[in-house]
Amino acid sequence: MTARKPTAVTADVHSSLVLIGHELDTVTAWLLENATESLETLADTIARAERIFVLGAGRSGLALQMTAMRLMHLGMTVHVVGEVTAPAIGPGDVLLTASGSGTTPAIVRGAEVAASEGAHVAVVTTAEASPLAQLATALVVVPAAGKLDRSATASGQYAGSLFEQAVMLLGDALFHSLWLRSGKSADELWPRHANLE
Repeated sequence: MTARKPTAVTADVHSSLVLIGHELDTVTAWLLENATESLETLADTIARAERIFVLGAGRSGLALQMTAMRLMHLGMTVHVVGEVTAPAIGPGDVLLTASGSGTTPAIVRGAEVAASEGAHVAVVTTAEASPLAQLATALVVVPAAGKLDRSATASGQYAGSLFEQAVMLLGDALFHSLWLRSGKSADELWPRHANLE
């Protein structure tokens, strides 16, 4: 079934699904056409990491936590910044961040610390010229609205929803690529799945 392009603003769930699907298709097509090299740089950076630390705020942070779980399933050492068991970051590590604006104070501070400790900083953002992007050793720019953009030009969705959805999709694509590279079967990954649920 092919989703039709949204033509009018209506309040039903069907129309909202069409809108969201269309916007995600548009972002995905743009990334495939314009960001192939930066996506592969991100994957290579994560693949070479001794340890991966994820840092994001709000919904972007939740999307990154989903990525952290999948990378753990691959057998990588992954920490969520702010958890009490997260150790100090250092050389050979990667800080994976996401911030639509690239100006979220806690995220920028974390990236500054990571860079000063010799870690790589991987950034997903909408703002290529932002302070966070300037700290990146791997940068993926997503063509989505920032949370303060209410113009409905880049997205008809509320706040940074399209960016946050893109972070989740990019995280799953990153995992899938690294999983295929690993040559591991789903059965080999499964024993790492949580069993204290």
